Amino acid sequence: PVMRLILKLRLLFVVPLLVASDFLSAQNYRIEGTVTDSKTNEALTGVSVYVKEYSSRSTATNNRGSYILNLPKGQNTLIVTCMGYETKQIPLSVTKNTKFDISLAQTSIELTEVIISSKRPDASVTDPQTGVTQMEVKQINKLPVLFGERDVIKSLQLMPGIKSAGEGSAGFFVRGGTADQNLILLDNVPLYNASHLMGFFSTFNSDVLRDVSIYKGAIPAQYGERLSAILDIQQRNGDMQDYHLSGGIGLISSKLNMEGPIWKGKSSFLLGVRRTYADAMARLSGIKEASNAYLYFYDLNMKLHFTLSPKDQLSVSGYLGRDKMVVKDMVDTGWGNFFLTTKWTRTWNEKLSSATSLFYNQYAYDYRVDMGMTIGGTAKIKDYGMKEEFHYRINDNNVWHFGLHSTHHDIAPGDYYMNSDNEKTSINLHHRYSLENSLYTSNQLKVSDHLEMIYGLRLSVFSAMGNGEYYELNESKEITDTIWYPRGKFVKTYANLEPRLSVVYKFNNYSSVKASYARTTQNVHLLTQSVQASPYDRWTASSNNIKPQIADQYSIGYFRNFFDNTYEFSAETYYKDLRNQIDFKDHADFGESDAVETDLLRGVGRAYGLEFMLKKRTGMLTGWISYTLAKSEKKIDGINNNQWYNAYQDRTHDVSIVGIYELNPKWTLSAAWVYYTGNAITFPSGKYQMDGRNVMYYAERNGYRAPAYHRLDIGATYLVKKTAKYESELAFSLYNAYGRRNAYMIRFETNKEDLDKTSVYRYSLFTYIPSISWNFKF
Repeated sequence: PVMRLILKLRLLFVVPLLVASDFLSAQNYRIEGTVTDSKTNEALTGVSVYVKEYSSRSTATNNRGSYILNLPKGQNTLIVTCMGYETKQIPLSVTKNTKFDISLAQTSIELTEVIISSKRPDASVTDPQTGVTQMEVKQINKLPVLFGERDVIKSLQLMPGIKSAGEGSAGFFVRGGTADQNLILLDNVPLYNASHLMGFFSTFNSDVLRDVSIYKGAIPAQYGERLSAILDIQQRNGDMQDYHLSGGIGLISSKLNMEGPIWKGKSSFLLGVRRTYADAMARLSGIKEASNAYLYFYDLNMKLHFTLSPKDQLSVSGYLGRDKMVVKDMVDTGWGNFFLTTKWTRTWNEKLSSATSLFYNQYAYDYRVDMGMTIGGTAKIKDYGMKEEFHYRINDNNVWHFGLHSTHHDIAPGDYYMNSDNEKTSINLHHRYSLENSLYTSNQLKVSDHLEMIYGLRLSVFSAMGNGEYYELNESKEITDTIWYPRGKFVKTYANLEPRLSVVYKFNNYSSVKASYARTTQNVHLLTQSVQASPYDRWTASSNNIKPQIADQYSIGYFRNFFDNTYEFSAETYYKDLRNQIDFKDHADFGESDAVETDLLRGVGRAYGLEFMLKKRTGMLTGWISYTLAKSEKKIDGINNNQWYNAYQDRTHDVSIVGIYELNPKWTLSAAWVYYTGNAITFPSGKYQMDGRNVMYYAERNGYRAPAYHRLDIGATYLVKKTAKYESELAFSLYNAYGRRNAYMIRFETNKEDLDKTSVYRYSLFTYIPSISWNFKF
């Protein structure tokens, strides 16, 4: 039945478009095709294709590697360029509409310069999509690292509008949003926790990645489910021609990657594994406290790719990650992600293509603590989803995207137990089931040589479902009734329209102004009272008492390139209006409660700011300077006397300065300096005694600031050897080079000998951390 429905939907979309296309033929001849990697057969995105004889006739390949050009009859020369690949000049005699596929070979020449991005050199000016940042994996690999491990998320935190959630954290804030308001996708599958080792490492092994894009402005209509940003990361295909082995060995972690053909020229595999051994190194060092402790993570990335026919591609990819923290006879805890997805891509004709994907993902944690008695618990969240997406290219100036998504959420908030010699107690919280469906359409339209836009609409329909108890509350958030809903029965349904618009007006080839508007909604919410996200934070879904969060974002910016696109400058301002924002009552405790909504308060929020960036793209010295001036506030009845107050992610100033210097073909030097305003935090205004114990009294929510954060990281990469078949390099880095003791946590503790005295303690994680790693590839 599911496949029949998919085929019917395809016919519904395909037939009208095929009929309509007969009326939209251009007067010129149409040249179209796909650009692929000559070894992996992988479609290449962002490849520049233009005509030597007509400089205004240019395009770039889309995310499926397709291009279209309209050319007059006669002799032409196609120029095809892409960073990391050879440039091709292809003579072409145009006498009719032609399908012309192109394959590019990767370059093996020693680099004499570093280029920041693989996209078109003028893309920051000409691309109508606002608020998008794309990072090349090669660039990420040049930056200084923590513990010798390259990190995608920490690299993105150096960009304007994207802020670190704190020292040693893989969480990030985008344009005043919280960490859970970012949707993180790996091969189009959501990840609910993208960190290892309590945030010191991210989930992503950079060696197996192809594309890294983050959308923070007018998010394209094909994305939804979160308010602030979409981080879209794609794994690459394995080599279809040759076998390769690559990896790295660091002080506390190692990794190994394998790839090659399954059937040469037709299919490939890619496998990447990582494992830390910090705990083993500590035990070998003789540190007494480490003798009974185990702290490590491992993860596994996998992708299979098959060329079924000239029109059909099939991929199967997966991820498994697990963290473990054990103190013998005291603590045993773990958490991790797992997903499996398959994607079928079909090219129906020269204009229409589609992608069908199915996925399953799960995030789970468990813990057990033995201290006189045993307490423990488990929790998990599971998704079952499908996506059907279409891409219809009328011509190079008119491209449509449309499709549907459906996800079934199963949130198991926790099964908890407490065992002692005399008593055994268990609490089993009700699962929360929900169904999230969406339909979308968008159009990229080039109105003239100066004006281009992307406009679209997304319909999101979210339904909370039984099996379980739901509660009726009064205005004081007290339970007045409990209702049991059987499995499959709808409890509450929310439908929201999400318009999207992004426009660029180009003054010339080097300068433009862009404006955008986007509405986004979010129905899955993270319940945390900490700035530092924890693997044990609790997720919940919209229900009869918890409404979807809604955001409206407006932005406008000026973009200017200088000296033949060597330098890029951008200045953007944004304003975000937020509704149905969640915060907590003072002293809220929802850890083992089904009725979490009794501790939740709802209100509004606003975020606004200015973002500046100056980037040098090419040459021996590359890098950028970014600065963000921002404000993020909430106004929630029952908190702060119903007045506006700082959101905990509010940061007034955020500065990043990054430099990468190609000293010679052997040595590459890099440095990154960051500074940002300290977190907004709540200090107690006083205390009182209740039942013989001190209770802190809090007046103003987030009315104080932690000390400002800043640090300098430096790194160097030495290319030991590089031949056609072997590459070896050493990477050195020094994290927090001048040893700044940044505040990680601030605590108030009552003096045990004098209960009237309270002391304030500031804790830092570490000062400087040197590291070295060896990376290789065969």
